[in-house]
Amino acid sequence: MTESDQKTALFETERVPKALFTMAVPTIISQLITLVYNMADTWFIGRANNPYMVAASSLVLTVYLMVGALANLFGVGGGSLVVRLMGGRQEEEARKAASWTLVMSAFAAVVFSLLSFIFMDPLLRLLGASNNTIGYARQYLLFVVVIGGLANVLSTTMSFMLRNVGYAREAAFGLGMGGVLNIILDPVFMFVLLPDGLQVMGAGIATMLSNFISLGYFTAVYRRVEGKCVLEIPKRIERIQRESCLNIFSIGVPAAFSVFLFDLTNIVINRLSSAHGDIELAAIGIVQKVERFPLNIGVGICLGMIPLIAYNYGAKNYKRMDAFFLAARVAGLTVAAVSVVLYYAFAPVLIGSFIGEPETVRLGTQFLRARCFATPFMFLSFNMVNYMQAVNRGQVSFWLAVIRQIGLNIPILFLMNSLFGMTGIVWTQAVADVLNDIISYVIYARVIRDIRCKAATE
Repeated sequence: MTESDQKTALFETERVPKALFTMAVPTIISQLITLVYNMADTWFIGRANNPYMVAASSLVLTVYLMVGALANLFGVGGGSLVVRLMGGRQEEEARKAASWTLVMSAFAAVVFSLLSFIFMDPLLRLLGASNNTIGYARQYLLFVVVIGGLANVLSTTMSFMLRNVGYAREAAFGLGMGGVLNIILDPVFMFVLLPDGLQVMGAGIATMLSNFISLGYFTAVYRRVEGKCVLEIPKRIERIQRESCLNIFSIGVPAAFSVFLFDLTNIVINRLSSAHGDIELAAIGIVQKVERFPLNIGVGICLGMIPLIAYNYGAKNYKRMDAFFLAARVAGLTVAAVSVVLYYAFAPVLIGSFIGEPETVRLGTQFLRARCFATPFMFLSFNMVNYMQAVNRGQVSFWLAVIRQIGLNIPILFLMNSLFGMTGIVWTQAVADVLNDIISYVIYARVIRDIRCKAATE
């Protein structure tokens, strides 16, 4: 069996648990390594026992996530379209769409980096930077976003495209390699090459270099798989069908907007937390990193699920499509339940591993024990959004993101903060996502009914 036939069998005939395992496990590993290297910056910066440095890196994480939103726009939008076209046996249009997606992602990344450089100080002040943190924040933003933004967006977009056509291991290795390199380079730049006081800059340089090396790897993989699948290094800007362009943005924009709204919620959290003090901001920043571990596993499950659902949706195999969605939910909720127990039990150890300052550890422990209860409900929320992206329901995906963040999360944050202070802020996520899940499954019932009605008439 050729490599191409093996990829097709994975989507069409492989047992559902095994196919999901094959696609999700490499993705989970890459998500965890990516998380570790994001956490590594915070961990190494925390070795200086300077809460202002930790707070500054947490502020810039918000902008870094905006860069991720661009990668989602093209990676999710283009990747989802490409795999649906493959399921419908439209190979040439899939090739053109994949090429066009990569070119547009590069252009968007350059524009975003330039704007971040021009409006650096106003942006950081908007995010909640104080006189104590803005200098450190400038150092970090310059390297991870202004200089390194292009490499980050392109490497992430390429990993999405590779995963969606069946090269999950290669996609995972590239992201994982970047993470490992960042962990290695962090202490070198922070504590060896640069003088004391520039630890945040050192972390930024390490992240930037690791992203550029990942981009080099993905470029090499693209050249290797050229001719074996629809992916190739663009030689020109392809002309794609108007419907293909609309499909990329109809799915990609909600995916990017979902990340942007998540980012906006973090901005609100940082702004509200900074009003309580820089120590509180540092503590919630560490908690937001720590809580990402089970959530990134959930993201890996969902990213592995998307191409399998999208392909079978394009092939009109709705029974197999539903089976993948059920399997993903069971796996994600199992991980979330285990994480709640472990986080509650080991919260002091986890927070203390990032920083030794006693007050930050005390507050971080309280915050993590509250936030961990939101994990299962958070998984269900973004699992539903990913499902809607896979079945070409971009508008539904968009409104689910709007309802979750603008309709629920942000208003509840202000309300809970006014009533309970920091305690209210950290409990908001659980309250908002319980309500959001109820709404999401009501909407899902209507969407699945429409799909089954469509299947009955075909």
